[in-house]
Amino acid sequence: MKVYKVKRQSDNQTNRQQPMSRYKLTLEYEGTKYAGWQMQKGAKSVQGEILDACRELFNQDRIEIWGAGRTDSGVHALAQVAHLDVNTDLIPLRIKYGINDRLPSDICILNVEEVNSDFHARHDAVARSYIYQISRRRTAFGKKWVWWIKDNLDINLMIEVASQFPGLKDYRSFTDESQESGSTKVEIKHSKVYEFGDILLFHVIGSHFLWKQVRRMTGVLVEAGRGKLSPEDVLSFFKTKSDIPAKLTAPPSGLYLERVYYKNDEISYLTNPVISISSSRNV
Repeated sequence: MKVYKVKRQSDNQTNRQQPMSRYKLTLEYEGTKYAGWQMQKGAKSVQGEILDACRELFNQDRIEIWGAGRTDSGVHALAQVAHLDVNTDLIPLRIKYGINDRLPSDICILNVEEVNSDFHARHDAVARSYIYQISRRRTAFGKKWVWWIKDNLDINLMIEVASQFPGLKDYRSFTDESQESGSTKVEIKHSKVYEFGDILLFHVIGSHFLWKQVRRMTGVLVEAGRGKLSPEDVLSFFKTKSDIPAKLTAPPSGLYLERVYYKNDEISYLTNPVISISSSRNV
């Protein structure tokens, strides 16, 4: 993750020499309008919006923000974590209110706490959880937050395929080699499909995730649910590099970074959908 600094000529020399405090930010965002978490040239990002808000609130150049993980364009977050380095006398609650007052309505700081200077939002994370929402009916209210699948889906087949993901496996078929500079092995700790009315919810927890990995895992699950991929086909993706998962990449609209876990955090294997869609069969 790249460090972004805001530099302005008006800072006084005293502020430059004072040590910065570090704060852990927990935040949620609706990612539809953004090119992802990470700042990019010529594109609106969540990190950029927070940095702009902090620049206005603190009125100084020494501001650094690191995120726990990159979310792609259009992907949402329920509890993204970032750390903020800044020189300020404001208490955490005032920082929370001050940033929120300057953010657009689709980004919200949930909590701010001062942490030790050696805490790192990304490097200290031990696990991350994602959920993906699939709607089995057209919805007037949830288009931006689900993937609507018109086809009938065999949930039992999807559950069987999801059970094959856990363990330390090579997910090179589920990402693009050009995006990965290191190992493509990922340890999946939990992978299940749940049914909530007309919502199918894919819940996955892993040590970390590769670029587009969860969306391609979801696409594979859906194709299996359609009856077009067998559990044996899915197992083959871990043995030999395949371009099939890339062709099945699910849209970003249904994907949420659910939580980031750190040392001593208890991992929760329970989850719920973000929105509720009643079954059309009950109407």
